[in-house]
Parts: sequence; C-alpha cells; structure tokens
Amino acid sequence: MAPKRPIGAGAFPKPVVTLAPEPPDPVAPYAALDLGTNSCRMLVAQPKGSQFHVVDSFSKSVQLGSGLEASGRLSRASMARTVQALRICKAKFQKHKVQRMRLVATEACRRAKNARDFIRFVKRETGLQLDIIAPEEEARLAVVSCAPLVSVKTEQLLVVDIGGGSTELVWIDLSRVPGPDRARAIMRLHKGFDTGDHPFPTAKVVDWISVPLGVATLKDLFRDVEDDAGRFALMSWYFEEQLADFSPYAHEQAREGFQIIGTSGTVTTVAASHLGLRRYDRTKVDGLRMSSDQIDAVIRGYLELGEEGRRADPRIGKDRQSLIMSGSAILQALMRVWPTDRLSVADRGLREGLLYAQMSSDGVLEDGPF
Repeated sequence: MAPKRPIGAGAFPKPVVTLAPEPPDPVAPYAALDLGTNSCRMLVAQPKGSQFHVVDSFSKSVQLGSGLEASGRLSRASMARTVQALRICKAKFQKHKVQRMRLVATEACRRAKNARDFIRFVKRETGLQLDIIAPEEEARLAVVSCAPLVSVKTEQLLVVDIGGGSTELVWIDLSRVPGPDRARAIMRLHKGFDTGDHPFPTAKVVDWISVPLGVATLKDLFRDVEDDAGRFALMSWYFEEQLADFSPYAHEQAREGFQIIGTSGTVTTVAASHLGLRRYDRTKVDGLRMSSDQIDAVIRGYLELGEEGRRADPRIGKDRQSLIMSGSAILQALMRVWPTDRLSVADRGLREGLLYAQMSSDGVLEDGPF
C-alpha cells in the first residue's frame, strides 16, 4: 500500500527547533573575581589565541578576615569595606558588558560562621553572586594559571599558592608527558585532579594539601611575640609542622627535572625587592627565576630593615608591608623542605585560573603552544 500524503496545514513538516545553546562569542569579555582573606582582586579579559588579553583589573586590600581568628565571624566593618570594593567591580563589569563571569570567595568565607549571611548581604547590596569554593578547586585553579610557566624539562612540579588565609600546595608528576605537551597537560587539570584513564599521557597529581595558614592568619597567631627575628623563626617553624601529612614531605626529591612555581603577593614582592623595583612591573616579575640564595638574601634584608624600615621601603608597598614577614616565613620553610636551586615566580593565580577554566570550557581558546 502506498503511503498517504497528509492534507492541509500539516502537509509540510514543521522545522525542528534546536535547543542547543548559541556558541559563545570568541571575543566576548570574561571576568574573574577572587575574594580572599586579605584582598579583593578582579580581572576582565578577552580570549586571545591560547591565552587571554586583560582589558581591565582591580585589586584592593579589604582585610575581610580581620578579627576572624578571635571571633570566628566576619566583622561588620570588614564586610562593609568589601562591599565597597565589590561595587567598583560591578561598575567595571557593566562598563565592559561582561556576561560570562565567575566570582569566588575562599578561606575567610569557608571558616566564618556568618559567611552565608555575608553572601546574601553582597547579593542584596551589589547584585553580585559569590561562590564559596572548596580548597581543592582553589588549588586546582592556581595550578592551571601557572601552566604557561612550566618548563619543558620539568618532570616533578610543585605549585605553591600563598594566600591570606590558607596556602595550597600541589605536587604533580609530569614524567610521562612529552616535554612540549606538559603545559597543556597542566591546563587539563581544570576539570579535576582525578585524571582517570586517557589515551594520551596525563599530568598525575601525586598529592595536594590546603594548609589553613596564610599571610594574615599566620601573622595573627604570632602577633604577641615582640622580637621581630624570633617571631619570624617561630612562624617558619610552625608552618613547616603543618606539612607533615603532605606525602612528598617525607621523601628527598631529585633536583634534576624539579620545578617549584610560587604564586602570591609574597613571592612577587620578594622578586620585586630582588630586582630593586621602586615601581612594580609585572612584565619583569612574572616568569622570573630566583635562586634560593637570592631569596634568602632578600629575606635577610627584610629582617635587617626591621618593622619601621619595611614600612618605609617602596619595594614592599603599604598594602604588603604588614604581611611580608609571615609570607616570607612560609616561603623560607618551603625552600628549606625542598632544597632547589630555583623558584619560578608567578604573578598569576586564582583569577587567571578562573579565566582559563571558563574559556577552556567554552572552547574559545586555541589548543596551541603557550
């Protein structure tokens, strides 16, 4: 029997309406905001090749975690300061017509009893939605941001992110990844540290740890110690004690093929001091490799200056001077535990990782060399 043709309005089939989302605009701006224990940092950027081009930025010391150690709560004053900074960020998002953004809060909000109230307060006052991210995601994004700085000769990589309220350490085995592919292998970690089974060699996360001590929280713990050098030694010793559960801590590592990348205000400030920069220049700092002797020399110089001298030193800056010794104590502990000839300085971190992750997920970055 021959098929019958329908009659009337339904004679021609209706076009199928696809529910697939529109592909993202490859030049549309993206935004990332990192609200930490001490600082509020924001970037607006556009995809450009395998990386991105920053079109606007903002950074301010808001001291959100001020008093948190004692009370367990975010204070009204610190929340008010933070909201003022977030209003500036909101204005920049509107100026650049940003539609794709990720705004995150870290250790201070993870620990504060009134963090959820604060998130609602921010939403009500600014319209911005902050996400409190877990330590693993914070560590993962810091690692991803450092991918362009990974050497083709690196087989064992330690990425250290010294924050205001916590310090993340991630140890990665790259020995099975061909040298030219190592940076891309790091980028793939934005989906998770559990790399699973893949047909191509992958970066293997040996271990990672989030130590609930950063430049602000470590400083607060030892603020009652009056002697400057004594306080520094105690902070460094105490931080090293917190690494006992980090599996690579107990094993001696070969220097050949080993790279440490440090990302934080502490690391970039030490680098700027080493270079003698009276005005900070990211192009001279990001990617700089410092020897352990050079780092020790800078830290000894900080101790010789004393509190008054550090306060007046233009290489340190007003926002960083009160926190530089606690950060230096963490840095010195790390260089003592894993003796190495070089530290790679990264002026990049959570914000850059957030941008890379968003752009990679949207497929707007070229899969080319860094």
